[in-house]
Amino acid sequence: METARADTPHCYEAVDILQPRSERSAFFRENARYDEVPLVIYRGKPLVQSNAILLHLAEKLQLLQGGTDKDGPERAQVAEWLMWEQSRLGFSLPNLRFERKFRTGCDPAVLAWLEARLRGDLDVLNNHLGQSTGGFIVGNSLSIADCSLAGYLYWLSDAGLKIADWPAVEAWLTRLSELEHWQHPDDLMRA
Repeated sequence: METARADTPHCYEAVDILQPRSERSAFFRENARYDEVPLVIYRGKPLVQSNAILLHLAEKLQLLQGGTDKDGPERAQVAEWLMWEQSRLGFSLPNLRFERKFRTGCDPAVLAWLEARLRGDLDVLNNHLGQSTGGFIVGNSLSIADCSLAGYLYWLSDAGLKIADWPAVEAWLTRLSELEHWQHPDDLMRA
Protein backbone atom coordinates (compact mmCIF):
# COMPACT_ATOMS: atom_id res chain seq x y z
CA MET A 1 0.00 0.00 0.00
CA GLU A 2 1.39 3.41 -0.94
CA THR A 3 0.44 7.05 -0.48
CA ALA A 4 1.22 9.84 -2.88
CA ARG A 5 0.64 13.61 -2.95
CA ALA A 6 -2.97 13.31 -1.77
CA ASP A 7 -1.79 11.08 1.09
CA THR A 8 -4.37 8.50 0.03
CA PRO A 9 -3.62 4.77 0.34
CA HIS A 10 -3.49 2.97 -2.98
CA CYS A 11 -1.93 -0.01 -4.73
CA TYR A 12 -0.16 0.34 -8.04
CA GLU A 13 0.22 -2.25 -10.77
CA ALA A 14 2.37 -1.58 -13.82
CA VAL A 15 0.96 -2.24 -17.28
CA ASP A 16 3.39 -2.67 -20.16
CA ILE A 17 2.04 -0.24 -22.77
CA LEU A 18 4.23 -1.84 -25.43
CA GLN A 19 2.55 -5.19 -24.87
CA PRO A 20 -0.30 -5.89 -27.32
CA ARG A 21 -3.60 -5.09 -25.65
CA SER A 22 -4.88 -8.59 -26.32
CA GLU A 23 -2.01 -9.99 -24.20
CA ARG A 24 -2.63 -7.82 -21.14
CA SER A 25 -4.12 -9.40 -18.04
CA ALA A 26 -7.74 -10.51 -18.14
CA PHE A 27 -8.48 -8.21 -15.17
CA PHE A 28 -7.17 -5.22 -17.08
CA ARG A 29 -9.06 -6.08 -20.27
CA GLU A 30 -12.29 -6.59 -18.33
CA ASN A 31 -12.04 -3.25 -16.55
CA ALA A 32 -10.23 -0.87 -18.93
CA ARG A 33 -13.12 0.18 -21.13
CA TYR A 34 -10.86 1.44 -23.93
CA ASP A 35 -8.00 -1.03 -23.31
CA GLU A 36 -5.80 1.91 -22.28
CA VAL A 37 -3.99 3.09 -19.19
CA PRO A 38 -4.67 4.52 -16.73
CA LEU A 39 -7.24 2.37 -15.03
CA VAL A 40 -8.27 3.00 -11.43
CA ILE A 41 -10.53 0.75 -9.42
CA TYR A 42 -12.27 2.98 -6.88
CA ARG A 43 -14.58 1.27 -4.41
CA GLY A 44 -14.92 -1.68 -6.77
CA LYS A 45 -15.76 0.37 -9.87
CA PRO A 46 -13.39 0.94 -12.79
CA LEU A 47 -12.52 4.48 -13.83
CA VAL A 48 -10.63 5.32 -17.03
CA GLN A 49 -9.19 8.41 -18.75
CA SER A 50 -6.72 10.46 -16.70
CA ASN A 51 -8.67 13.66 -16.26
CA ALA A 52 -11.98 11.89 -15.66
CA ILE A 53 -10.21 9.94 -12.90
CA LEU A 54 -8.80 13.15 -11.42
CA LEU A 55 -12.23 14.83 -11.45
CA HIS A 56 -13.90 11.84 -9.81
CA LEU A 57 -11.29 11.36 -7.12
CA ALA A 58 -11.09 15.08 -6.33
CA GLU A 59 -14.82 15.17 -5.79
CA LYS A 60 -15.08 11.93 -3.82
CA LEU A 61 -12.02 12.58 -1.66
CA GLN A 62 -12.66 16.33 -1.38
CA LEU A 63 -9.09 17.06 -2.47
CA LEU A 64 -7.33 19.36 -4.90
CA GLN A 65 -10.50 20.74 -6.43
CA GLY A 66 -9.52 24.39 -6.75
CA GLY A 67 -11.59 26.83 -4.74
CA THR A 68 -14.16 26.11 -2.10
CA ASP A 69 -17.30 27.10 -4.01
CA LYS A 70 -18.52 24.09 -6.02
CA ASP A 71 -19.93 26.38 -8.71
CA GLY A 72 -17.23 29.06 -8.42
CA PRO A 73 -14.98 30.43 -11.14
CA GLU A 74 -11.91 28.57 -9.89
CA ARG A 75 -13.67 25.21 -10.35
CA ALA A 76 -14.57 26.19 -13.91
CA GLN A 77 -10.96 27.23 -14.57
CA VAL A 78 -9.71 23.89 -13.26
CA ALA A 79 -12.06 22.11 -15.69
CA GLU A 80 -10.89 24.35 -18.54
CA TRP A 81 -7.26 23.52 -17.87
CA LEU A 82 -8.07 19.79 -17.69
CA MET A 83 -9.70 19.96 -21.12
CA TRP A 84 -6.83 22.05 -22.50
CA GLU A 85 -4.30 19.53 -21.20
CA GLN A 86 -6.20 16.66 -22.81
CA SER A 87 -6.31 18.24 -26.24
CA ARG A 88 -2.95 20.04 -26.20
CA LEU A 89 -0.09 18.86 -23.95
CA GLY A 90 -1.65 15.45 -23.47
CA PHE A 91 -1.60 14.94 -27.22
CA SER A 92 1.67 16.46 -28.39
CA LEU A 93 4.09 15.68 -25.59
CA PRO A 94 3.48 11.96 -25.04
CA ASN A 95 3.42 11.26 -28.78
CA LEU A 96 6.60 13.23 -29.44
CA ARG A 97 8.28 11.65 -26.40
CA PHE A 98 7.32 8.14 -27.49
CA GLU A 99 8.63 8.65 -31.02
CA ARG A 100 11.90 10.20 -29.92
CA LYS A 101 12.56 7.89 -27.00
CA PHE A 102 11.60 4.61 -28.64
CA ARG A 103 12.39 5.61 -32.24
CA THR A 104 9.52 3.99 -34.08
CA GLY A 105 10.32 5.51 -37.46
CA CYS A 106 7.71 8.26 -37.54
CA ASP A 107 7.67 10.60 -40.54
CA PRO A 108 10.00 13.57 -39.80
CA ALA A 109 7.28 15.99 -40.91
CA VAL A 110 4.96 14.59 -38.26
CA LEU A 111 7.68 14.95 -35.60
CA ALA A 112 8.27 18.56 -36.67
CA TRP A 113 4.54 19.26 -36.46
CA LEU A 114 4.28 17.69 -32.99
CA GLU A 115 7.30 19.66 -31.76
CA ALA A 116 5.97 22.96 -33.13
CA ARG A 117 2.59 22.33 -31.54
CA LEU A 118 4.20 21.38 -28.22
CA ARG A 119 6.43 24.47 -28.24
CA GLY A 120 3.36 26.64 -28.79
CA ASP A 121 1.54 24.91 -25.94
CA LEU A 122 4.50 25.37 -23.63
CA ASP A 123 4.56 29.06 -24.57
CA VAL A 124 0.89 29.34 -23.55
CA LEU A 125 1.54 27.59 -20.25
CA ASN A 126 4.69 29.61 -19.58
CA ASN A 127 2.84 32.87 -20.25
CA HIS A 128 -0.01 31.85 -17.93
CA LEU A 129 2.33 30.83 -15.11
CA GLY A 130 4.45 33.94 -15.62
CA GLN A 131 1.37 36.09 -15.01
CA SER A 132 0.00 33.98 -12.14
CA THR A 133 0.22 35.55 -8.72
CA GLY A 134 -0.79 32.42 -6.83
CA GLY A 135 2.01 30.13 -7.96
CA PHE A 136 -0.30 27.43 -9.24
CA ILE A 137 -2.35 26.89 -12.40
CA VAL A 138 -5.52 28.20 -10.76
CA GLY A 139 -5.25 30.48 -7.75
CA ASN A 140 -2.92 29.98 -4.85
CA SER A 141 -3.38 26.30 -4.08
CA LEU A 142 -2.60 23.01 -5.74
CA SER A 143 -5.44 21.56 -7.82
CA ILE A 144 -5.96 18.61 -10.10
CA ALA A 145 -5.17 21.02 -12.96
CA ASP A 146 -1.59 21.22 -11.68
CA CYS A 147 -1.42 17.42 -11.39
CA SER A 148 -2.76 16.90 -14.89
CA LEU A 149 -0.58 19.50 -16.60
CA ALA A 150 2.62 18.55 -14.79
CA GLY A 151 2.44 14.82 -15.48
CA TYR A 152 4.24 14.51 -18.79
CA LEU A 153 6.38 17.62 -18.34
CA TYR A 154 8.80 15.77 -16.10
CA TRP A 155 9.78 13.81 -19.23
CA LEU A 156 10.14 16.80 -21.55
CA SER A 157 13.81 16.01 -22.16
CA ASP A 158 12.77 12.60 -23.57
CA ALA A 159 10.96 14.60 -26.27
CA GLY A 160 14.17 16.47 -27.07
CA LEU A 161 13.24 19.77 -25.40
CA LYS A 162 14.74 21.63 -22.44
CA ILE A 163 12.44 22.82 -19.66
CA ALA A 164 14.80 25.77 -19.07
CA ASP A 165 13.44 27.27 -22.30
CA TRP A 166 10.19 27.90 -20.38
CA PRO A 167 11.38 29.41 -17.07
CA ALA A 168 7.94 29.96 -15.51
CA VAL A 169 7.03 26.33 -16.21
CA GLU A 170 10.36 25.18 -14.79
CA ALA A 171 9.84 27.26 -11.60
CA TRP A 172 6.30 25.87 -11.22
CA LEU A 173 7.51 22.26 -11.59
CA THR A 174 10.16 22.98 -8.96
CA ARG A 175 7.47 24.34 -6.60
CA LEU A 176 5.40 21.20 -7.15
CA SER A 177 8.37 18.94 -6.44
CA GLU A 178 8.89 20.71 -3.10
CA LEU A 179 5.38 19.91 -1.86
CA GLU A 180 4.92 17.35 0.91
CA HIS A 181 4.36 13.80 -0.36
CA TRP A 182 5.43 14.72 -3.91
CA GLN A 183 7.13 11.97 -5.87
CA HIS A 184 8.57 12.00 -9.37
CA PRO A 185 6.32 10.13 -11.82
CA ASP A 186 9.10 7.60 -12.43
CA ASP A 187 9.06 6.75 -8.72
CA LEU A 188 5.27 6.62 -8.58
CA MET A 189 5.10 4.19 -11.48
CA ARG A 190 7.56 1.65 -10.20
CA ALA A 191 5.80 -1.55 -9.28
